Amino acid sequence: MDLKAYVELQKEEMLKTLQEVVRINSVRGEATEKAPFGEGPLKCLNFVLDKAESLGFKTKNVDNYMGWCEYGEGDEMIAIMGHLDVVPEGAGWDRDPFSGDVENGNIYGRGTMDDKGPTVSCLYALKAIKESGLPLKRRIRILFGTNEETGSDDMRYYRENGGEIPFCGFTPDGEYPVINGEKGIINAAFRKNISQKGDLILKSLEGGTAYNVVPAYAKAVFECKESLTDEILKAFKEDEFIKISKDSGGFSVEAKGLEAHASTPEKGDNAIGRLFISLKNLPLDEDLKDAFKFLAEKIGRETKGESLGINLHDDVSGYLSLNMGVASGDENYIEVKLNYRYPVTLSYENCAPKLESQFADHGFEKTEEKHKNSLFVDENTDFVQKLLKIYHEETGFKPEAKSIGGGTYAKALPNIVAFGPIFPGDEVREHLPNEYWEIDKIFLNMEIYARAMYELANS
Repeated sequence: MDLKAYVELQKEEMLKTLQEVVRINSVRGEATEKAPFGEGPLKCLNFVLDKAESLGFKTKNVDNYMGWCEYGEGDEMIAIMGHLDVVPEGAGWDRDPFSGDVENGNIYGRGTMDDKGPTVSCLYALKAIKESGLPLKRRIRILFGTNEETGSDDMRYYRENGGEIPFCGFTPDGEYPVINGEKGIINAAFRKNISQKGDLILKSLEGGTAYNVVPAYAKAVFECKESLTDEILKAFKEDEFIKISKDSGGFSVEAKGLEAHASTPEKGDNAIGRLFISLKNLPLDEDLKDAFKFLAEKIGRETKGESLGINLHDDVSGYLSLNMGVASGDENYIEVKLNYRYPVTLSYENCAPKLESQFADHGFEKTEEKHKNSLFVDENTDFVQKLLKIYHEETGFKPEAKSIGGGTYAKALPNIVAFGPIFPGDEVREHLPNEYWEIDKIFLNMEIYARAMYELANS
């Protein structure tokens, strides 16, 4: 009996286990001494580790941050990095987001595609390898993360506390064929303290929800005497995206845009940028006027950092992307939060110092920063070529490596790339209402992942 036949024997049990895993709400919660990412992720981790142990695998819980199961012998280890935490369910569902319902050839629920479905399919692909009795030259370890969606501190803890580095491996949390490049990601906040003494006073500024979301709405409220308000309203240029409204103490300006993910900001329209462009010519005090002018002219609605002079490019991953995700302010300060992503063959030093110096020149202080390095694994690397070959032979699709603007667990450990589970042309449903995955696609992934694990462990 070949390996694929042993995978076939696991499909019914795998689907039942996946239903149970989806039914555990593993959205990040309040941290406790025993649950660093909340009770939900820990409950899900313990369930999966118990299941893996019952299937005959060696298991380890790494201080409730993450865990792993393992099969085989040998000095070297192949790693499969999946995660059990999920993003919040959000609004717009037609059913219980944690139902695990199986209907019409699909399984429904938060995490079915990202990333519980792929992770559980890998667990049962490993069971198929175990039951086949096929020999292995290396151990195969599945790492079960619980913090991928909110920072990957789980894998950082694993690595900093003696976690073994793999010979090679993959994370089933991206796209096929193989993602061998991921842009570097920088989240940075800049704040300017202001003093307002003129006739026109900024009272509040708000816009956006997160670093990594192109904002669809922004608003500024100003206080001034009625005669000046009338003068400003008369000269102000409104359009379908910008609206100015008079109130008893002054006026407000609202901007509308189009939401998109910060990895592809060109697919959206930045409402904060629109707002600053509309405000830069108001008769404001000099330091606030300079801030608005700088943000309008150096960023505005741009998505590549052209006016800042950081529009980096490489042939592997294209241009740097830039998103002004959040803005806030009042009488005393103005703050913006940026998410920018540099090409995979370049570095932090190629863009961050130049951006920061321009903010500093206009009175802004950097108050927060988080940085994830870029990832690039040459597509001619042996294990990448092996994955591409397996993908092509199992699907018939063209085997091409690709780069993305997003980020996966591949950045958390060396010698890892993203491999599946989404096929070219598939609808992307992760993080959306009514997330589901076609069961036949899960089964196809099981077959691909079983072969990939086996061949990487023996190549």
